[in-house]
Amino acid sequence: MSVFTAAADQSICTPLPVLGKDVTVPLVTGGEVVYAALDYAASAPALQRVWDDVAAYAPYYGSVHRGAGYLSQLSTDLFESSRVTVAEFLGCRADDQVIFTRSTTDSLNLLAAAVPADCQVFVFETEHHASLLPWRDARVTYLNAPRTPAQAVATLERALADRDPYGPALVCVTGASNVTGELWPVKELAAAAHAHGARIVLDAAQLAPHHPVDITELDVDWVAFSGHKLYAPFGSGVLAGRSDWLRDAAPYLAGGGASRKVARRADGAVDVEWHTTAARHEAGSPNVIGVYSIASACKALTEAGFDGLVAREQRLVTAVRAGLAEVPEVKVLSLFGDDAPRVGVISFVVEGWNSSHFAAALSAEYGIGVRDGLFCAHPLVRTLLGSDPQDIGECGAPEAEPGERSLNAIRVSFGAGTPDEHIERFVRAVKELVSEGAQWKYRTEDGRCVPDRGTAQL
Repeated sequence: MSVFTAAADQSICTPLPVLGKDVTVPLVTGGEVVYAALDYAASAPALQRVWDDVAAYAPYYGSVHRGAGYLSQLSTDLFESSRVTVAEFLGCRADDQVIFTRSTTDSLNLLAAAVPADCQVFVFETEHHASLLPWRDARVTYLNAPRTPAQAVATLERALADRDPYGPALVCVTGASNVTGELWPVKELAAAAHAHGARIVLDAAQLAPHHPVDITELDVDWVAFSGHKLYAPFGSGVLAGRSDWLRDAAPYLAGGGASRKVARRADGAVDVEWHTTAARHEAGSPNVIGVYSIASACKALTEAGFDGLVAREQRLVTAVRAGLAEVPEVKVLSLFGDDAPRVGVISFVVEGWNSSHFAAALSAEYGIGVRDGLFCAHPLVRTLLGSDPQDIGECGAPEAEPGERSLNAIRVSFGAGTPDEHIERFVRAVKELVSEGAQWKYRTEDGRCVPDRGTAQL
């Protein structure tokens, strides 16, 4: 029976076409099945529209900002118009900068390199490592995991009230958890930060693909996100927001493009005048195709309409949560509780199962791709699992044999390109694995749980 029992809402859009939607994969039990990509939180499949746009541009590729030829001029125009598209997508203010990077991690490391030397940084332990770890040269206060959105705001307010009121301060917070999918009270946290004279950067890696992100409405100072989670291929990312710290900081990378003028001095040294625009932090030949793919994805999501995309995704979230709730052995991980708003990211553990074993069986026996581990959010997952912070755990599968307890979880994630059938297959597979067990034997190989090809079917 379908997990979707309610009549279809005509306001809910259909899945957006993505690359790989018809790819088939072999099953260890025999035969093939269309692959169910349910690991969007790691990397979402590229939209077909984005791929088509990139393919149409590719023959006209040229070096930007440096060439007098037609293709170079065309590529430069495309690169800079992509910057405008991203600014519009994010609701940037007139004096905000949009800087193109490699990823969210790169964006936040860029900002970390630009914060004033005496800056105090406040970050919750619940953050992804991309926003938890870059602040190595600043004074960092790590805040305990809150259990309600209101507690998150109160925790931040207390910490800011106790800070040195005379120096600069920065708050770093996620928009949507990459572990639980829960939405954070970004606007309220921004208000608290500004009330205490601090600035705030939003890690929107998991939020931007699922919800509109408006810098002006949320009143955040910066936003960072990755193209590969926004249905765009290639290694590209964005840091957008206030220009002053970025303009005053040393270039993130020194080299061509970041420099405006370079001259030798009489003593043999070199004088450099750096750009004050976004180019200051975009040294080297930029990833033009990656940048264009982000802009194309921004346009595609805007044209599809977030209202319909959000409505359909919430229908999928409801179906997954309802299906998992029917399995007593499954525990869904949550900070804020069942009623908290969330995107299509859900993590869980299964009683009696090693999580990497369960994920391997979903892949090998059902053609379903999920993720297991600590999801590069070690403190958060340990808190949610109620484990000691010193317990061993890794981003990938731990060294634990199938059936042994491990400090990790299973994450299923989905979005604009996910068909109903993939969700139905996932819920059915979870129920069958829990009630009937795996059909195959598994072993640990190079830290991964894999089917044992040398054994017979169980």
